[in-house]
Amino acid sequence: MEKTGHAQAEQQTDTLVWGKNPVTELLKSGDTVDTVYLADSLPQPVAGYYTALAKQCGAVVKRVPGHKLQKLCGTADHQGVAARAAQVHYAALEELLAAAEEKGQAPFLVLCDGVEDPHNLGAIIRSAYLCGAHGVVIPKRGGVGVTGTVMKSSAGAAARLPVARVTNLAQAIRTIKEHNVFVYCADLGGAPLARTDLSGPVALVLGSEGGGPGALTRKLCDAAVTLEMAPGQATGVDSYNVSVAAGILCYDVLRRRMGK
Repeated sequence: MEKTGHAQAEQQTDTLVWGKNPVTELLKSGDTVDTVYLADSLPQPVAGYYTALAKQCGAVVKRVPGHKLQKLCGTADHQGVAARAAQVHYAALEELLAAAEEKGQAPFLVLCDGVEDPHNLGAIIRSAYLCGAHGVVIPKRGGVGVTGTVMKSSAGAAARLPVARVTNLAQAIRTIKEHNVFVYCADLGGAPLARTDLSGPVALVLGSEGGGPGALTRKLCDAAVTLEMAPGQATGVDSYNVSVAAGILCYDVLRRRMGK
């Protein structure tokens, strides 16, 4: 159950993580892990590897039948490994900005406005991490939090990249702009990416799967950017999946930074 404290305090919640890569990243991240579940069919060398990682974290290891692990995770896609994290840490927004400053880099943030599919959020976090973002910002309400499915979809990146969960996304955008970060909204009515300069301090705002960014979000952003599509495509498919759009935009930021 989520715990809340001071407005700037770190938020915490319990979660179950499954899959070999996500569990490995979780155990190596330094976060507190209560229990590691290993399917009794897991090969001994693999089970020994996770047992050793678990011992380093002080976690209890439990061998369980595969069907019980499937029931626990709610999916057969557990790869024989799961872990219950005592706490999933949500960073404060200021920590993300401070991380950029400590590295001597221009801030690069990704904000999700109402992303509800955990697979999409996981994929967005994965792309953001691989492209050098300093963190991802999600709303406390109106979007999915960091769950086991998000952790799995991110291939463990959600255990490495700071995620801030804010009460008011609009206020978060205002705060980011106060730090001289230019905020771009991914929107169909924006300027083409080819004519948009995503260099310097930048924040990317991605909207919900169905309706895109909210009206207030669009208004607060400094500019909008859109991804062009090939002409003459069949009607009914008029936009990129939000996680695909995030990957394209994040890579463009990385490309510009590596170019410098």
